[in-house]
Amino acid sequence: ARGGAAVRLSRLLAELPGAELQGDPGLEIADVVHDSRRASPGSLFVAVRGRVTDGNQFAAAARKKGALVVCSEEPPSGEGTWVRVADSREALAALSAAIFGFPARSLELVGVTGTNGKTTTAYLVDSALRAAGETVGLLGTVEYRVGDRIAEAVRTTPESSDLQALFREMVDAGCRRAVLEVSSHSLDLKRVHGLECRVAVFTNLTRDHLDYHGDMDAYFAAKRLLFERHLRADGHAIVNLDDDRAGEVVRASRGRAWTYSLEDPRADLLAEDVRLSLDGTRFRARTPAGVLEIETPLVGRFNVQNALAAIGAGLALGTAPDAVQRGIASLRGVPGRMERVVAGQDFTVLVNYAHTDDALKNLLETVRGLKPRRVVTVFGCGGDRDRTKRPLMGAVAARLSDVVILTSDNPRSEPPEAILEEIRRGIPAARAADTQVVPDRRDAIARALEMGREGVVVVIAGKGHEPYQVLRERTVPFDDRQVARDVLARLAGAGGRR
Repeated sequence: ARGGAAVRLSRLLAELPGAELQGDPGLEIADVVHDSRRASPGSLFVAVRGRVTDGNQFAAAARKKGALVVCSEEPPSGEGTWVRVADSREALAALSAAIFGFPARSLELVGVTGTNGKTTTAYLVDSALRAAGETVGLLGTVEYRVGDRIAEAVRTTPESSDLQALFREMVDAGCRRAVLEVSSHSLDLKRVHGLECRVAVFTNLTRDHLDYHGDMDAYFAAKRLLFERHLRADGHAIVNLDDDRAGEVVRASRGRAWTYSLEDPRADLLAEDVRLSLDGTRFRARTPAGVLEIETPLVGRFNVQNALAAIGAGLALGTAPDAVQRGIASLRGVPGRMERVVAGQDFTVLVNYAHTDDALKNLLETVRGLKPRRVVTVFGCGGDRDRTKRPLMGAVAARLSDVVILTSDNPRSEPPEAILEEIRRGIPAARAADTQVVPDRRDAIARALEMGREGVVVVIAGKGHEPYQVLRERTVPFDDRQVARDVLARLAGAGGRR
């Protein structure tokens, strides 16, 4: 299907125990869709009830475009073949896997979850596997990779029907393994329903997405599902022992658990003799496969944690230790993660995706540890997202920066000034003089770069790799890295800074 042979409806229904059918089980189904706009002749439309829209409203539109079957939690409406199920999200995942020939069964999956570090850890695992000569799939926040083909990511973990299509492409391209970032949303919304991971990684849990989950316990419960439901019994959990929730993850894990740590000697993977610089990081890793000397161009203590997680995942998959070492050494960087912007200037400019108070703290503590003369931080907070972290991010930035410039992130439907006021509330009165509010992000980045001198580090946080900015009425092209390069070129052309 979707390019292959059609599958009989009765065969698909075998994946949905308890489903009630009205109509013809002999129909030949060519595709499974959840968006009526993507319906086509021969397709099966799954009506999913979302937080904003209800897919049942679009069943007639899907039929008009040629959908032969509607699958829904609702009883049949009107003529035509209708499948009633208890859970349409689970049905979408199961039907999508079946229509593509269960591609995930031919892949060893590595699932990476946690608030921060998912993307870098996933890239490091991917790099280790490639160093071992493997053809690998990678799905995450920045991009989707199928072997050597790269596509821009739509969301961290795709909807189940898109996920199964990508797995099919991976298998057809010769991939045996796939590394995927698994978001809490995707676990809660059952996008990964039915998947079993050979390795599941837990990086950490800090405040984020409370607009969706409500509280930290519900947020953690979603993350924990990766280990309770989606880890093979013969698989491995790789768990950050330095996180408060580590014990709960280990207890929840179906497979064997290896822990990693920067300082706890009880860990299965332990970092020793850590040496940090702006040019990269070196450390010794004590692992179940012996001691490995690790070098990486990645900067900061949190990247030592990410590297330990990736070493654990690589070794759990049976990858040779020297390939793991080579893979970690060869990853030059991850888009928008501690990414340096170099345009001939005599100071350091770092672009980072940090958009939680914990990620911003880790980022700025790393920068402080490199003993700069001055730290200038530009950041904002996204609109229509967790508001509780805004004052906390303001407090962290004020404590660890010499100058803070507050600006718009992706304001979405919220007024930028209202978001900035909520961030400002976290900044102590004593630091008000060192804080500037510049709502236009381009102007804010320019103002920060104008303060650049030798020994200064300018940190542009929040959006990282994103090539756009989401405003109330439209989305516009905007890349922090390119804007910084443009400003630096203008400053150089003007004979330096004002």
